[in-house]
Amino acid sequence: MMSQFNFFKEINSALTMDGELTKGPVPRWQKKLEASEANSSLNVTRSGLSAAYNPNLSGTSVATKTPGKSWDTKKKKSQTPNKGPKTPGGGGDRFIPNRGSTNFELGHYLLKQDQEKSENDEENEGNSNANDDKPTPAKLEHRKLISDSMQVADSKTTRILSYQNKAPPAPEFHVNPLKVVYTTKTPLSTKSGSRYIPTTSERILDAPDIINNFYLNLLDWSTDNIVTVALGSCVYLWNAGTGSIQELVEYEDGDHACALSWIQDGQILAIGNKSGIVELWDCAKVKRLRVMDGHSARVGSLAWNSYLVSSGSLDGAIVHHDVRSRDHKVNTLNGHTQEVCGLKWSTDYKYLASGGNDNLVNVWTAVNEGGISTANEPLHVLNQHQAAVRALDWCPWQPNVLASGGGTADRCIKFWNVNNGSLLNSVDTKSQVCGLLWSRTYKELISAHGFANNQLTIWKYPSVVKQAELTGHTSRVLQLALSPDGSTVISAGADETLRLWNCFAPDPHTTKKPSSASKKPNQSAFRQSIR
Repeated sequence: MMSQFNFFKEINSALTMDGELTKGPVPRWQKKLEASEANSSLNVTRSGLSAAYNPNLSGTSVATKTPGKSWDTKKKKSQTPNKGPKTPGGGGDRFIPNRGSTNFELGHYLLKQDQEKSENDEENEGNSNANDDKPTPAKLEHRKLISDSMQVADSKTTRILSYQNKAPPAPEFHVNPLKVVYTTKTPLSTKSGSRYIPTTSERILDAPDIINNFYLNLLDWSTDNIVTVALGSCVYLWNAGTGSIQELVEYEDGDHACALSWIQDGQILAIGNKSGIVELWDCAKVKRLRVMDGHSARVGSLAWNSYLVSSGSLDGAIVHHDVRSRDHKVNTLNGHTQEVCGLKWSTDYKYLASGGNDNLVNVWTAVNEGGISTANEPLHVLNQHQAAVRALDWCPWQPNVLASGGGTADRCIKFWNVNNGSLLNSVDTKSQVCGLLWSRTYKELISAHGFANNQLTIWKYPSVVKQAELTGHTSRVLQLALSPDGSTVISAGADETLRLWNCFAPDPHTTKKPSSASKKPNQSAFRQSIR
């Protein structure tokens, strides 16, 4: 502690003996003082000069002027960046007028003319004798000469400020971030090969109280353009041509429809209900024709083959009903151990495909010339799905190709060759497959899905490449049906809406001949046997 005290004492004594330090830079306070004195003297001199020429200026104002103002001015000037070189070529910028093509003389003349006109108007208002302010003939002649030399006659079409170039166009890959987004949905159409697929529904219908059950089939579209749908305990008919709605039947005591299916031609509707019976209705007359039993539990799937209607039930059985005969039960197929939730006859009526909650797809030999086969064993048992199979449909241009879709634990669409039972292809859709439909216009098929996007997806066949996704449903899509002309798909969702999608409309610009896929489906062997 004493050593530090002695050290500072020696430094203090040295400073006292040596006096002021003369080496090193001038202190900052001294620089400021000298600058302020110099500026104040300069300002006094200038103020004195101005006072000599301006007697109204008092001497007191000179003494109150702020010192150092010139230093501030110099500092600001020193901070101003150097101007860059002039624009090469004299072209200017697209936001700056081009001096080479700017007509300053015309602009000055027009401004001067307007100014004189306004001054004359003001003078005329203040002076009652307006004739004194008329321009002389010499002045009018002078104006005419200027106007002719400057071509003022074209002043309305001549640009005073001229820009050299137009704004350059945006590059092809540029996306405008300021574009107004009206919806979060996918675009209105998606290009699929040489055509555009609308990805928004053409029409939306309310479907209140539709039963949200994966195993039921509550929608169908007839060849007479009539859509039938089961809502709660009622079955309704909607004429897609006229838009009229009619209630067909209302069930009581907790009963309701579980499956709906139109006959191939005509207005005969088969209804499978909760009590295990199959009803036939003449929808033109709104009359029930007959009731057919044969199941011990609900009937959730139906399929027509001429006058033969096949029904699949919760009891695992498939029953063939001959609607012409008093003894309607022709045969019973027992190939499933759980509920049969999907039934579909092939387009040539030679095979019947059935899908069940036991994850199986069974292919049954169908009809021969003498009637129906009595074999109670399936031709093929396709067991590669990992969940219930409800979505089934046959290819219209390859009758031996079957498409099947699995539930939540499977999520796959599989394509089968029923001639030998081989698997042709399989695609993971990443979501529950609730329905499948082949297009009769294009070599494509559409699938309906559940969680998480609740979308309809169009696939190219045989490449199984995704063509488009149709979104709009907020809950899973329960059912699909195709219009008689094959252009429109109707979907029933658990969000209690029916949506119509014009996704298979034929291209009007194509002049191709109608293919075999667009022809009327083949008649069944039953119909061929009718005399």
